[in-house]
Amino acid sequence: MNTIFRKSMLSVAGLAFAGGVFAGPIAAHAATPAVDAKPATAAVQTTAPKPQGDQSHITLNGEHSANVKAIIAATKKAGLPERAAVISIATSLQESKLENLGHLGDANDHDSLGLFQQRPTSGWGTPEQITDPEYSTTAFLKGLRQVDGWQDMPLTDAAQTVQVSAYPDAYAQWEQQATDLVAHNWNS
Repeated sequence: MNTIFRKSMLSVAGLAFAGGVFAGPIAAHAATPAVDAKPATAAVQTTAPKPQGDQSHITLNGEHSANVKAIIAATKKAGLPERAAVISIATSLQESKLENLGHLGDANDHDSLGLFQQRPTSGWGTPEQITDPEYSTTAFLKGLRQVDGWQDMPLTDAAQTVQVSAYPDAYAQWEQQATDLVAHNWNS
């Protein structure tokens, strides 16, 4: 996706906010997160990319594990490869620590909700949709599919292109844990 197109998308949406605000889905039809009917074409990677920078890790509880499984299930349902699940889980680790967040009152970042801190006012869906793990993952994956070359770019670049965070490099710190979680859960 070229920079001019991305900047014009942000300008049109009026989303020049700071502090971790997200621009919403890249896809033009965000209200319907159904995945495109055409089959996914994924580059086959012979080795997993090496995570960038220092890595973070959280200890998972039952809710976290259930959300990991929901993200993986939605990724499989979308017909996307393990790399898409890794990017999705790393993004959710950064955005919500794999917690399906509702409205947090004064601690809320505008109207950001759910696993990916998506915003209803940015076109991601209704609050009920965004707090549904399958819906929010499918919406994130729809945005990811819009990113040219996402399969081969650094995780943080792919996630940032979808999320448009004020902290674009923050996603990288979760790549190793996300990779491990997908490796452990993909075939279960």
